[in-house]
Amino acid sequence: MQEKIILIKDSAKTEIASVGTTKLLNDLKVKYLGKNGEVTALLKGMKDIPAENRAEFGKIINELKVEITELFATKELQLKEIEMQEKFNSEAIDITLPGKVNNCGSLHPLNIVKNKIIDAFCGMGFEVFEGPEIDTDYYCFQALNIPKDHPARDMQDTFYITDNVLLRPHTSPGQVRTMENKQPPIKILSPGRVYRADDDASHSPMFHQIEGLVVDKGVSLCDLQGLLDEFVKIMFDEQTKTRFRPSYFPFTEPSVEVDVTCCKCHGAGCSLCKGTGWIEILGAGIVNKNVLEMSGIDSNVYSGLAFGLGIERITMIKYGISDIRTLFENNVKFLKQFNRR
Repeated sequence: MQEKIILIKDSAKTEIASVGTTKLLNDLKVKYLGKNGEVTALLKGMKDIPAENRAEFGKIINELKVEITELFATKELQLKEIEMQEKFNSEAIDITLPGKVNNCGSLHPLNIVKNKIIDAFCGMGFEVFEGPEIDTDYYCFQALNIPKDHPARDMQDTFYITDNVLLRPHTSPGQVRTMENKQPPIKILSPGRVYRADDDASHSPMFHQIEGLVVDKGVSLCDLQGLLDEFVKIMFDEQTKTRFRPSYFPFTEPSVEVDVTCCKCHGAGCSLCKGTGWIEILGAGIVNKNVLEMSGIDSNVYSGLAFGLGIERITMIKYGISDIRTLFENNVKFLKQFNRR
């Protein structure tokens, strides 16, 4: 019996030392200490030991059981630590590598510029009015003092649906609708899509405009210049200046073209401004008295200023875009340049 005990002890030590996983260790534990294990079988065989020797052999077998149990416990701790470290190593994240970032959309450059323009004027007290894109000849032309023989009314310049209904060529009808329904003081912006029969590197058959209107007592060109001076500083930078040049529009009198110092060279002269140091950005003027009267506003009491600018033109100047068609091509490589701006 003693030889069998020594053999079991040596065998258990060897097998426990060589086992490599907790699963195999548990199987080994069943082999030696389980219900039908080898150590348990020794305890069951005590009945065959003479009565006077049972106590001594029982003590030896219990010591064997305790020793093997401790070997299993020690080995189990070692294997768990090894397996835990292996798990950590397999699940480790290398924080020195760049993370996987999902592609995110962003505002289109036209919307970026439009929002900035609206924010600039709303900060100066303007309200936003958006009129219909399909409108009548009256609101698009007659109410704006544009005579029937004006070139803008030609079929090759304007998209007519019927003789009296057309795609609006500007957002000015929104100004007329406002004056018809609201008494001064009036201070509104009218943004939206407009349509003209143009298509080249600097013109599109569909583009975006924002027009502004202020009607109150004593409004003058000085107010217009002060307003636009503040706008261009917000839109471009603090060094930007404005310049008025005499012009003609049927709905304003006097009328002006408005230039700004080049945002690239700040007036020194470069390829963007064609060496002049100035870039034309919008048309403006004092609202024609006929337009006020047709909208039901007494031109002897009130005067107004109006201005209109193309969002595409401002966008092209601001970001150095040479071809307007680039803005409508949905080129992802181009659009990604404007992420989070």
